[in-house]
Amino acid sequence: MGRGGEDYGNQEAAAAAAEDVFPAWAKEVQECEKHFGVNYKLGLTSEQVQIRRKIHGYNELEKHEGVSVWRLILDQFNDTLVRILLAAAVISFVLAWYDGDEGGEMEITAFVEPLVIFLILIVNAIVGVWQESNAEKALEALKEIQSESATVIRDGNRIPNLPAKELVPGDIVELKVGDKVPADMRVLELISSTLRLEQGSLTGESEAVNKTNKPVSADMDIQGKRCMVFAGTTVVNGNCVCIVTQIGMGTEIGKVHEQIHAASQCEEDTPLKKKLNEFGEALTAIIGVICLLVWLINVKYFLTWEYVDGWPANFKFSFEKCTYYFEIAVALAVAAIPEGLPAVITTCLALGTRKMAQKNALVRKLPSVETLGCTTVICSDKTGTLTTNQMAVSNLIATGPTADSLRTFKVDGTTYNPFDGRIQYWPTGYIDANLQTIAKIAAVCNDAGVSQSDHKYVSNGMPTEAALKVLVEKMGPPEGTGLDSSSSSQNDVLRCCKIWNATEKRIATLEFDRDRKSMGVIVKSSSGKKSLLVKGAVENILERSTSIQLLDGSVVALNQSSRNIILEALDGMSTSALRCLGFAYKDDLSEFATYEGEEEHPAHNLLLNPANYSSIESNLIFVGLVGLRDPPRAEVHQAIEDCRAAGIRVLVITGDNKNTAEAICREIGVFGAREEFSSRSLTGKEFMELRDQKAHLRQSGGLLFSRAEPRHKQEIVRLLKEDGEVVAMTGDGVNDAPALKLADIGIAMGIAGTEVAKEASDMVLADDNFSTIVAAVGEGRSIYNNMKAFIRYLLFS
Repeated sequence: MGRGGEDYGNQEAAAAAAEDVFPAWAKEVQECEKHFGVNYKLGLTSEQVQIRRKIHGYNELEKHEGVSVWRLILDQFNDTLVRILLAAAVISFVLAWYDGDEGGEMEITAFVEPLVIFLILIVNAIVGVWQESNAEKALEALKEIQSESATVIRDGNRIPNLPAKELVPGDIVELKVGDKVPADMRVLELISSTLRLEQGSLTGESEAVNKTNKPVSADMDIQGKRCMVFAGTTVVNGNCVCIVTQIGMGTEIGKVHEQIHAASQCEEDTPLKKKLNEFGEALTAIIGVICLLVWLINVKYFLTWEYVDGWPANFKFSFEKCTYYFEIAVALAVAAIPEGLPAVITTCLALGTRKMAQKNALVRKLPSVETLGCTTVICSDKTGTLTTNQMAVSNLIATGPTADSLRTFKVDGTTYNPFDGRIQYWPTGYIDANLQTIAKIAAVCNDAGVSQSDHKYVSNGMPTEAALKVLVEKMGPPEGTGLDSSSSSQNDVLRCCKIWNATEKRIATLEFDRDRKSMGVIVKSSSGKKSLLVKGAVENILERSTSIQLLDGSVVALNQSSRNIILEALDGMSTSALRCLGFAYKDDLSEFATYEGEEEHPAHNLLLNPANYSSIESNLIFVGLVGLRDPPRAEVHQAIEDCRAAGIRVLVITGDNKNTAEAICREIGVFGAREEFSSRSLTGKEFMELRDQKAHLRQSGGLLFSRAEPRHKQEIVRLLKEDGEVVAMTGDGVNDAPALKLADIGIAMGIAGTEVAKEASDMVLADDNFSTIVAAVGEGRSIYNNMKAFIRYLLFS
C-alpha cells in the first residue's frame, strides 16, 4: 500500500508500496481514491488488477501444513511414564522369548503382560492422534465464514458475481442487505440513508453497528472504525459502495487466523500430565537404583575368585547366573511400574466426559476433563455467556394523568419468548389510551419479527426492534378486538402486533439515519385517518416534540418542567446501562392527506430525500420511552459466588462498551454493589499500555476488560499462564478463537457460538450458560481427585 503518499495507480510504486499499512479509516474519500489510484465510478482496469494480483496474491487465507501422522504418533510416546512402560514391555517380551529358547518350550502366559502393555499404549496413541488431528479444524472453519462472491466495478462495468478470492486492494465493491463482506474495506458512499453491520462475531459487540463514510482518528480501535467494514461480517441494513483496503491474511480475520495458528503451536501439557512426567522421572531414578543394588548384591553368585595361598589368583564368571540375577532385577522393575496407569487415566477421563455431557458440557478432548478440575481463573466473554445475547425491554415509562407525572413499569423476561415474564403492576381489564399509543408505535414502526424455531424463540431483524414486539405482546391486544391477554396462544407468537399492523396500514417509511437518530412510518388507520409514528433516541425525539399525550389520550403542551422530568428518567435508565428509545406521533399531515404511496404524488418527492425527514418529524406528540438491555442470565450471580467460594477468580473480557459491561458486572456480582472498581475496569487498549500488566492481573477479586480485541484477549491469557494460573477461557465469536486455542481449556458456546470458536475449543457448552462451566469445574475437581486416588492405589499395590 502507499508509501509517502505515492499514487497506488503508479505501477512502479505498487511493488514498493505493498508492505506499508495505509490508514484508510483516517483519510477522506478522495485521499483513498488517490492512494489506490482508482475512480470509484469506474473501478480498476484489468491491467491494474493483474499488477496487484502479482503483488498481493489472492484474497484467501493461508493453508498451513498440518503435522504429519508419523510426527503425531511419535509425540504420543513423548511421555516419561509411557517410555518407561514401553521399555518394560520390550524387556519383558525379550526375557519371555529368552526363557522359551532356554527351556525349549514357549510359555504363552509369559507374553500376556508385555502384550497387554503394548495394547494399552497403542490404544492411547490412537486416541491422542485422533484428537491432535482435529486441532487444525478451527482454521478450516474460519475459511467457511468468508464470502464466496462480490459485486465489483471494473473497467467501468458492474460485475455482479465475481469470485471473492479474485479481489485486490483498490477494487470497488457494492454491498447490500444480507451480503457477507468479502474483504476489509473503506466505505466510500452510502447509497441508503443508513448502513448497519452485524460484526459481533469479530468484535464482540452486542448490537449491529452503524457505519459512515466519514474518517475517524488514526489510532482508533476496531470497534471505533465506523467507516470500515470487515471481512466475514454481515450487512443487516442499507447498501453502500466501498473500496478494498486489505485482502487475505492482511484482513482482521486473517490476523485472527494467524493468531489461532500461533496458539496451536504452543499447546502445553495438562497439569496432571506435568505431575505424572515429574513422577515418572523420579520413579525411573528410584527403580534404576533399586535394580542396580539388587543386581550388585548378587554379584558374588556369578563372579567368584580362586585363591592360591590365601591370595586371589583369578576370577570365575558365570554368564547364566549373571543373566538369572539380571532377570530378577528386571522383574522387580516391571513389577514396580504401574502398567495399568494409562488405562486407569483414560477410563477416568472417559467416564468424566459422560458425566459432564449430562450437565450440558460437551468435552471434545479427554485431557480437558482433568484440566477443568485444576482451573484457577475463568476468563469469560460477556455477550451470550454471562448475558442472554437477546435484547429485552427492562423498563417502560408512560405518561401520567398530568404533564408533570410519569408511570414506570418493570418488565420481566430475558428472552424473545412473548410468554416469558410479565409487566409488573400492569392495569387489569384494559390498557389506557397512552399505553395503547405506545403499543401501536412499537408494533407498527418496526421492521423486525420473532419466530419459534426448535423450541426456542429467535429474532428476525434488529434485536432492539424484536424486543419491542415482544413488549407489545406482553402489553396485550388493542381495546375493542374482543381479545384479552388470557387468550394467549403460543401458536401465534406475535398475535397483538399483527392486529396493530392490520388496523394501521403502513404507506411510507422514513428510514433511520445517524443524524436525526429516529425512524418514522406514515400509516393509514382503518377509519382512513393518517398519522406519523416515530421511535428513536429520546433526546432527539424530545427536541422535535411540542406536545405530550396524557394517560387518558388528551394532548397538552410540552413545557420545560415536563422535559426535565423525562430527561431525569432517561438519565436514571442510562446510568444503569440501558439503551433507551422514545416514542412520539403526529396527526397533522396535511402534505400527505391524499398520499397513498403513488410515485406521481408530490409528497412522494419529499420521501425520496432523507434531508426532509427531520422537518416531517417535527411538532411531534411525545408519548413515552422504554429501556432495553442484553440481560444477564438469572443463574449467573450464584455461579459467580460459587467460583469465589471455590477460590476461582472470574475475569470478564468483552468487546462491548465499557459502561454497559460495568453495569452487567455489578449486577452479576463480579463487582460489589457499592464497590469502587475503577482500577479493576480497563479497556483492552488501556491494559496494553500498562507498565506492569501482571501486577494488574494479580489483583484479588474480579476484573473487567472492555473493548477488547482478539490480540488483547490472547495477551491476557498468555500472561496469566506465565504467572502459573490454569486458565479457562469462554467465548462464542471469531474474535475469541485465538484466546480459546491458547488457554489451558477453551470453552465455546454451543448455541450462539461460531464454528470457528467451537473448533478452537476443548469443550462446548450445550446451553451457552456460565453456570454450566462452574458445575463442570466441580465435576472436573471430583474426577481429578479420583484419578489421584487411583494412581496412589496402583503405586502402593
